[in-house]
Amino acid sequence: MKNSKFFKLFWIPIFIIGIVLMVLGPRWMLVEEPWLLDQVANEETLGISFDELFSNDINGTLPEYLRTIYRFFGLWVTFIGLLFLSQLLLSDLTKYKSRNMIHGIVGLLLAFSLFLGHTRIPSSPFIYIMWFFVVIYFFSFYASWRLHSTSKST
Repeated sequence: MKNSKFFKLFWIPIFIIGIVLMVLGPRWMLVEEPWLLDQVANEETLGISFDELFSNDINGTLPEYLRTIYRFFGLWVTFIGLLFLSQLLLSDLTKYKSRNMIHGIVGLLLAFSLFLGHTRIPSSPFIYIMWFFVVIYFFSFYASWRLHSTSKST
């Protein structure tokens, strides 16, 4: 089964999601002003530009606070990607239950991320990445279903 096209179609999308998360995470950790990565969406949500926000004396320490929050977020995103990749490597993916567990976790993450993205930061460019993840996730889901249906019929 591991040589089948459906097996590859199952794990490659999850692998891509994991790799992209591992690339995006460090960006939020290493960029000096990570809130500018989706500046338009952030300023739209805040209802004020960052220049105006930071010009107020009371907000003088806000940039350092935001850096801390974004670095933690970047770390979280990186480790979620690493967890997806390790799950692909360490699970017995020939078992339908293992594939279902991976799909359940990835599916929940995508659903909640899209919900939060569309409700909190609808103009963020990261929403396009999430929709790309959803599309390839469904290819993976379909492949897993085909693997299961072909294994039951043999």
